[in-house]
Amino acid sequence: MSHLLLSNAYTKQPLFSSKQLAVSEYLLILQPHEDLFNKILDLKRAFADNYDCPMAAFLKPHLTLVKFMQFEMHEARIIQKFEQVMATNAPCKIDLEGFGGFPSHTIFINVKTKKPIVRLVKELRPIQPLLKFDQEHKPHFITEPHITIARRLQPWQYEKSWLEYSNTPFTASFMATNAILLKRKLGNKSYAVAASFPLLGKEKEKVMQASLFI
Repeated sequence: MSHLLLSNAYTKQPLFSSKQLAVSEYLLILQPHEDLFNKILDLKRAFADNYDCPMAAFLKPHLTLVKFMQFEMHEARIIQKFEQVMATNAPCKIDLEGFGGFPSHTIFINVKTKKPIVRLVKELRPIQPLLKFDQEHKPHFITEPHITIARRLQPWQYEKSWLEYSNTPFTASFMATNAILLKRKLGNKSYAVAASFPLLGKEKEKVMQASLFI
């Protein structure tokens, strides 16, 4: 990337360490409680077996808020910003009902109570400049909240599975009490937890005042 100076012209020493220049992919998510997590995981495993789609069982159940790529040297600042936003939002009940699809590649569980999630994502948008890696890799904020069962399907997989899932009832709910930041280094398959942010419902002014002393 031409805008990065990787060495000091006078000392010939790198301006940034290889660790600082490491790049990771991040997901900020809401995750169902353990019982519901396992129930959805069983659905994903059944999909994987029935429709020859092993990736469905590999991806763990979650509801994405924002996805982005960034240098790890910005991670501490990003975590601080996420923590501030989550602290001013109260826990909320998330109702799930039925299945939906993005023709012809994704089957997902519908989120019935979209408003609290859309509101939360809206409050994250001012952080966008900090999450932007470059012009080709901008953060993706979720606009249609859902929990994926399977994605990147072949047309035959989508069409066949949609015949089943469009007629399958499903209802569940969970309390979103915290958001989780997942990360994986470029090239890795699995995500690890980078941070967790409790939804505290605090007054925004008090949270911002407290951040001045960090």
